[in-house]
Amino acid sequence: MNRILRVLTSLLFATCVYGQYHKAPEPIHDLLSAPPTPLVLVSPGSDRLLVADRLQYPPITDLAQPMLRIAGLRINPATNGRHHPPRLTSLSLVDVATGKTREVTGLPANAYLSSPVWSPDGKQFAFTNTTVDGIELWLGNGASASAVRLEGVKLNAIMGETIQWMPDSHTLLVQTIPANRGKVPQPPISPDGPIVQQSDGKKAPVRTYEDLLKDPHDEALFDYYARAQLTLVHLHSSKMGPLKASMTTASSVGKCAIFAMVEPSPDGRHFLVSRIAHPYSYIVPESDFPREVEVWDAKGNLEYKLASLPLADHVPIEGVLTGPRDYEWAPQQPATLVWAEALDGGDPKTKAPFRDHLMTLSAPFKAQPVELVKLEQRYLPGFGGGFFGIGGGRGLEWGENGIALVRDYDRNRRWLRTFLIDLNKLGGQPRLIWQRAIRDRYNDPGVPLQRTLANGRHIMWQQGDSIFLAGSGASPKGEFPFLDRYDLATGKTERLFHCADKQYESVIALASGDGTKFITRHESPSDPPNYFLRTANAASEARQLTRFPDPQPELRGITKQLVTYKRADGVQLSFTLYLPRDYKQGERLPTIVWAYPLEFNDAATAGQVSGSPYHFTVLNGPSQLFLVTQGYAVLDNATMPIVGDPETMNNTYVEQIVESAKAAIDKAVEMGVTDRNRVGVGGHSYGAFMTANLLAHSDLFRAGVARSGAYNRTLTPFGFQSERRTLWEAPQMYIKVSPFMEADKIKSPILLIHGMADDNSGTFPVQSERMYEAIKGNGGLVRYVQLPYEAHGYLARESVEDTLWEMVTWFDHWVKNAKPATEMKTASGQN
Repeated sequence: MNRILRVLTSLLFATCVYGQYHKAPEPIHDLLSAPPTPLVLVSPGSDRLLVADRLQYPPITDLAQPMLRIAGLRINPATNGRHHPPRLTSLSLVDVATGKTREVTGLPANAYLSSPVWSPDGKQFAFTNTTVDGIELWLGNGASASAVRLEGVKLNAIMGETIQWMPDSHTLLVQTIPANRGKVPQPPISPDGPIVQQSDGKKAPVRTYEDLLKDPHDEALFDYYARAQLTLVHLHSSKMGPLKASMTTASSVGKCAIFAMVEPSPDGRHFLVSRIAHPYSYIVPESDFPREVEVWDAKGNLEYKLASLPLADHVPIEGVLTGPRDYEWAPQQPATLVWAEALDGGDPKTKAPFRDHLMTLSAPFKAQPVELVKLEQRYLPGFGGGFFGIGGGRGLEWGENGIALVRDYDRNRRWLRTFLIDLNKLGGQPRLIWQRAIRDRYNDPGVPLQRTLANGRHIMWQQGDSIFLAGSGASPKGEFPFLDRYDLATGKTERLFHCADKQYESVIALASGDGTKFITRHESPSDPPNYFLRTANAASEARQLTRFPDPQPELRGITKQLVTYKRADGVQLSFTLYLPRDYKQGERLPTIVWAYPLEFNDAATAGQVSGSPYHFTVLNGPSQLFLVTQGYAVLDNATMPIVGDPETMNNTYVEQIVESAKAAIDKAVEMGVTDRNRVGVGGHSYGAFMTANLLAHSDLFRAGVARSGAYNRTLTPFGFQSERRTLWEAPQMYIKVSPFMEADKIKSPILLIHGMADDNSGTFPVQSERMYEAIKGNGGLVRYVQLPYEAHGYLARESVEDTLWEMVTWFDHWVKNAKPATEMKTASGQN
């Protein structure tokens, strides 16, 4: 019987085209139907929670909606918004004081809602609803838990922020479709002439971007759909009850433009505007198009020209534009601009005593800008995720009375420093507060918690000289989140909260001025994520605010364990071991190693443990963890550090991932959970690149799954991941790390999966297409699955289920039910 099944499976693998999506095996199919954990947004005053239900897996018909792929964007021309944005389906409000929950009434049928935005005073929230032919503006009322559509407003949701609150909490700044903009530009019947591009003889390194402009017609489409009219929607609320749709007026601000950014000043009298300008480019996305950065008055008249920024096609790798960048308003000043400018020409390889300085200028913008502070290294804005996991967004971290935290980044040392500066002491010496290696998780002080000012701006939550820091609490035993009160004057830290053992609880927001009350998100292996109101150092007083049920009770009993070990060169490694719910001690299972390599300067930092075994297990998307339900052990997030000099570390990329993979397998075998003869490997994106390399350069694995990867680094010639050298500077390394060049050595079966509309830089679908052809042409065992309409991450229910079916079927055939390695033959029917 088993032989017959193997023959049938082999015949199935020989098929080239399928006419339908596959259903994932049970219990995966049912698990995918479980509702996801809702999105929770805390109000500015921390007195309400806005709870939003999500549609996790849109149908493939949603992804099949019309799509324009231009200027690095994906536009739905029917709605004049982005293509298949995240979808919220319902809203409810939780009163923090009483714990009472109320559903928001008045929402549209078949709702397609955006993430709501609270008004500065926390009384209202605005959001959009996407229909088949446009995007509507909606308003919610916190007191009445009701919502209403604001009629007569046709939103343009393509560029920048679609909706923002003005400082008065009664006016919305929105981007609308220009009135009388005419008909959609039609493609020419025949071209007017050739498309010509020409360089100017200067270096212009570029990454490999998707969805770029291709011709003048694309340019016309970008102009047509992205141009917007800034509009103020004034809400005339009634003192007797909730706002009604008819109680609004609207007024236009300035002329139509393509707005990359619009930010009202804290006093509401000015607008900081960044407009996209011609000429466009066919080799970089809109984020690198020319910009006109201006200050407008309340009516849209030009008050001050901050910068005319050119096309950013000559910026060095890891460099920045010259001229003003990262511009913003100081939150507690009526109208004071702050921005960064390079002092080294924007080139990180140029030696300079100072790389950046911060400049400032206040209304009425008649004086000359003044230097706020000089920085020895590159200014790094933002304090949440993003760049190397430690930065993102724009801006300084502002505090009371003009103080701010500012960070700089030493590219050579990969070193991060945080300084305290004072807007009232121009040109003053910044005071060093913290410093650490970019990837040093153990010494991360945390992120300052924020509060919302009456004008809607955000500053650090401060009590005297103290701020409040929430961090992940990474340690050799895993993550244990914390809340600290940090004194900026003395540098002393007081711990207000620390996550207890065998659970995962993180602080979301403060609920009192002194930091003694705060809202947390708590979960454990047996308790689903929920929100609590806690009092510092008084765990017994925690009060549960939400009661989200267990969405996937079938998973309880699955065990997970954080495992640490060392590879041959002494570098500390780790993985999270997942075992099936019916696992019996000592049973050796087929095992899947799933990983994503990261780069580190030193072994000590590379060996730091990440993650926690105490998260509540919920499986979603095409997660590799679904394989646990099929009888596999999964070594999840098996660390694959690439350690060395940032300029040359990839010279030993292959050797390091092979040693890391061997160490992981050895540890799992030593633990008695893994059958060494039945081990598979997989990864997504850079993890797919790793997977193909492991199969090409080792005999550790029986099979692999590589999703949405890049395999030929000559097609990403101006760097990849953290690689700084170009193909022409390090040709041997580019060839060595490209598994495409070793396709003839990949003898273990490999499954390639790729979204046909991949939007990630470097991972063009042609990468998988050429890899498939190379392995097939050399007689290897390979299967190539293309997912229609899917981008770099897979969204549609049909695509997710089909991906999981492919992964389970592949690993079952080649790993779980594998013949002894000596009997593996290509005569299995694989085509």
